[in-house]
Amino acid sequence: QVQLVESGGGLVQAGGSLRLSCAASGIILNINTMGWYRQAPGKQRELVADIDSGSITNYADSVKGRFTISRDNVKNTVYLQMNSLKPEDTAVYYCNAVRSRRYGGSTYWGQGTQVTVSS
Repeated sequence: QVQLVESGGGLVQAGGSLRLSCAASGIILNINTMGWYRQAPGKQRELVADIDSGSITNYADSVKGRFTISRDNVKNTVYLQMNSLKPEDTAVYYCNAVRSRRYGGSTYWGQGTQVTVSS
């Protein structure tokens, strides 16, 4: 079992910055991809960014150039640095982790952290 705990959300003004953290614990061996998703009211959950075991990253077009995902495999933590925040970034942000397929391919989710950006 893997537990994911997010932190770092909050209320900021447009143009500000936040850094989200997600700490993984439990049976963390062979976690492949970790990422951040978000869900705004009335919208589907969407991928914001992810990073695989080789540190290859992927970003939604809406956050490219503003957000940076990183991963510390020693601390078992993934981060999302969010700069130049916009009101449309307001959402609940969820940490996600996927175990390698050869070890079961299980998907895990954090409880979410609220990010609110005021205009």
